[in-house]
Amino acid sequence: MAISCETLILGSGLAALSHALEASKAGSKVIIATKSQLEETNTSYAQGGIAAVLRTDDSFHSHGEDTKKAGVGLCNEEIVQLTVAEGPTAIDRLVEAGVRFDRSEKHLEHSPYDLTREGGHSHRRILHSADITGKEIQRALIETLKSRQNVEILENHCAIDLLTLRKLAKRQKKPDRPSPEHDRVVGAYIYDERNDQVITIQSKVTLIATGGGSKVYLYTSNPDIATGDGVAMAWRAGAKIANMEFIQFHPTCLYHPEAKSFLISEALRGEGGILRRIDGTRFMSKYHELKELAPRDIVARAIDSELKRTGDDYVVLDMTHLDGDFVANRFPNIHRQCLEFGIDMTAQPIPVVPAAHYVCGGILTDKDGASTVKGLFVAGEAACTGLHGANRLASNSLLEAAVFGHRSALAARTVIESSPTNYEDIPPWHYGEAVASDELVVISQCWDEIRRFMWNYVGIVRSDRRLLRAWRRIETIREEIREFYWRASISRDLLELRNIAVVAELIVSCARLRKESRGLHYTLDYPEISLEPPKDTIIQRENIS
Repeated sequence: MAISCETLILGSGLAALSHALEASKAGSKVIIATKSQLEETNTSYAQGGIAAVLRTDDSFHSHGEDTKKAGVGLCNEEIVQLTVAEGPTAIDRLVEAGVRFDRSEKHLEHSPYDLTREGGHSHRRILHSADITGKEIQRALIETLKSRQNVEILENHCAIDLLTLRKLAKRQKKPDRPSPEHDRVVGAYIYDERNDQVITIQSKVTLIATGGGSKVYLYTSNPDIATGDGVAMAWRAGAKIANMEFIQFHPTCLYHPEAKSFLISEALRGEGGILRRIDGTRFMSKYHELKELAPRDIVARAIDSELKRTGDDYVVLDMTHLDGDFVANRFPNIHRQCLEFGIDMTAQPIPVVPAAHYVCGGILTDKDGASTVKGLFVAGEAACTGLHGANRLASNSLLEAAVFGHRSALAARTVIESSPTNYEDIPPWHYGEAVASDELVVISQCWDEIRRFMWNYVGIVRSDRRLLRAWRRIETIREEIREFYWRASISRDLLELRNIAVVAELIVSCARLRKESRGLHYTLDYPEISLEPPKDTIIQRENIS
């Protein structure tokens, strides 16, 4: 089956939905393809909030300086200033779409919103909706989009690969294939999981907003969908990738055998939570002057160091010195979830460990979300805009998604207007000799092995030796996956495994190129920041077949 549209959006989080809202205003057809349900996104799991300058005693300059300080000299100055300056307008768009942020009678002279503070921020500038901010944003935007007649939503549709003119010319055995610099994305092959078929979607503009890839690690705060699909597809299509070595490990994921990837929001520390060893000793003052409010990379490394030194399995986040009613009312979802695991956070400390949380690199884009391949835009965690540098400031992720989801839609209008109406002879998906496999253990084995060696060798603390071991393993596993992929019929598990292996390779490749410790990339062989001017790690696939 083949269908066409002006705008194809892969993903359904804040970046995707922001783009869709703006793109659909022009009346052109928009297709949103998401590999799970529309609500199952990293956005939905964002508890803390979204950063924006909304108080009279705050400033864009201050927000920008906090962002650049967290990014350890690697942030793009233009992108930082652009993003923080567009923050208030982005919030207005969300409120107009129906998002209900918490308001407060306190400090009305500064702002009507109940703004909180998180690690690395010098002011209270985090808007939230209790402790389910992402879920509330997702709810409002989905309700708005479902009323748009020109928006088609395809759930349980997993993208296989981007359609490019160069790939099409190769399949058709044309001698005059476009050069990489003249290549163009014209849609994607999409696997319809429910009907077990591959459909072809032709589009004038394609937006990748598929989120991050932290499921490449054994321990992560991310949902199962976070397998880096967009980054892997863009890499195969020839797009430039940047700064994949910078993986943010959230300091506090709930430590409990039955708690799968449950995040304990940074906002708890923003409201006065204290990190302690199991024996009750407070330790963050040894690592940073801001103690628990230090940037995430410092807090995560501090916890990792304490665990390695003591041999303990976890540390604890103590809220018991705060008013119990305040804690329960400010964090109702976290309080309820902890109670389900037998932990009353108002009366006992919460056991926590670091976990892979956010990819600060991704597909290289310009200030309008355009990638280095024509027709392909990127927004959200899959993009490397230059905002985060070597470390993301807390709650800047939703801000970036809202700003660049909208900016990319505005820029895409020009591309749509100048694009050809259609491309002839796009062939249907070629199933070849692939059959249902009776060796699915290959998928589970490779998946488990990748996540374990990435955690052990390419985690919070790295070394040249560990990275070399990871590189050797991923080369072998990629070959096993490649062989299995071409002879087994398509499934979501297989597609995700293929993509997660690419993401692992990209992280290791970038990490091996950076000969210093900066931000989230800490290596025992180069423990100091280089004295050379800071630069991005940019890589591109050499031979596009």
